[in-house]
Amino acid sequence: MKALYLNNRLFFALILAGIIYVLAFFFPILIWLAHVVLILILILAFVDYHILFKVRDAIKAQRILPEKLSNGDQNPVRIDVKSNYPFKTRIKIIDEIPFQFQKRDFFIQKQLEAKSEISMQYILEPKERGEYSFGSLNVYANSPIGFVAKRFQFQKDALLPSYPSFIHLRKYELMALQNEFQLGGIKKIRKLGHTMEFEQIREYVQGDDIRSINWKATSKTNRLMINQYQDEKSQRIVMLIDKGRTMKMPFNGLSLLDYSINATMALSHIILKKGDRAGMMAFSKKMENRVPVDNKSGQLRKISEALYNIQTNFFESDYNRLYQDVKFSLNQRSLVLLFTNFETLDALNRQIKYLRGIAKNHLLVVVFFKNAEINALLKTNPESIQEIYDEIIAEKFEFEKKLIIQELKKYGIYSVYTLPENLNIDVINKYLEIKARGIL
Repeated sequence: MKALYLNNRLFFALILAGIIYVLAFFFPILIWLAHVVLILILILAFVDYHILFKVRDAIKAQRILPEKLSNGDQNPVRIDVKSNYPFKTRIKIIDEIPFQFQKRDFFIQKQLEAKSEISMQYILEPKERGEYSFGSLNVYANSPIGFVAKRFQFQKDALLPSYPSFIHLRKYELMALQNEFQLGGIKKIRKLGHTMEFEQIREYVQGDDIRSINWKATSKTNRLMINQYQDEKSQRIVMLIDKGRTMKMPFNGLSLLDYSINATMALSHIILKKGDRAGMMAFSKKMENRVPVDNKSGQLRKISEALYNIQTNFFESDYNRLYQDVKFSLNQRSLVLLFTNFETLDALNRQIKYLRGIAKNHLLVVVFFKNAEINALLKTNPESIQEIYDEIIAEKFEFEKKLIIQELKKYGIYSVYTLPENLNIDVINKYLEIKARGIL
């Protein structure tokens, strides 16, 4: 029978009977003991089989999955098991989890009292977007005798998508609210006209900016009148994700591309909560996965779907094409966050003219990454010649990154230089800082 499995306890008992039979060659009196032990084992095995298989629907189990997995996060999976056996049961649960997790020895062992229920959970942490296929949920039940086991199978072939990280969106929302209070004291600088909307014409009072005087209204009323402006209520924020070869580098199992995708998801949530308009694009050889800038109710879902569908062969990114696409698709001044990675100053210099072109019409923030392993090398105390050499090389790479930041700053381009695991918080903080200072 496919549901019948023989346990190790039965084989150990048969080995014991075999040993007694061997000893019976030397001590014939033991032959009767060997017969008795063998018959007893067979009787117990039959009884064990009978009590396990006679109960109808003896075990019921259910795997409770989330609607979708959150990429790079810990996702709980719950299993509920109910026993209808009239005796204490030992169960072994083997859930056929998706092959992407590469867990070959996954099982859970529990004990159930007679006619009782139990709940348990385990954690899955996906490292890539896409579909994850679950196999059967297998439950092996054993009676107190433990010679044989009965297998029960449930919920075969469940399919679950893994979307960009969404579990912690509420946490980031609360953090953004806290940071907004902390940034409240930042002195605002004079805003460009693109971020001001005309509100009304009113009479001039001492202290008003004389550059806002409306001379036509002044001549009609014989009183000084000025144009009053208010901050634009819905600013435009666009996230550009480089999906070229520089974003293939993995840290803690997650590529820089997926870190950027998760950060875009978190930042989009905050942007829309603040009443601004969010949009995104991904690029390599050409612009793809475009979501136009908007703040309607379904915008976050559109961004999530676009991020989920980002695919790449990690080709060399074409910044010339990026500049042209941004020039023709973004005709209003926007905050543009470019998620990319530059390891050397030479790599930046090859693309700087295109970045300067984007920065002429938009507020550009380049987001790039610290190398976590180089960062770890800088914190060690070298003892050998090799370790000293490694530290010098690490310092050289870190110095190159500082030069990149200075080069960007020279052309009025902002930057976020961060470890991959801190990316979400750092880009949200940069957005809140820019918004608080009113420099868009």
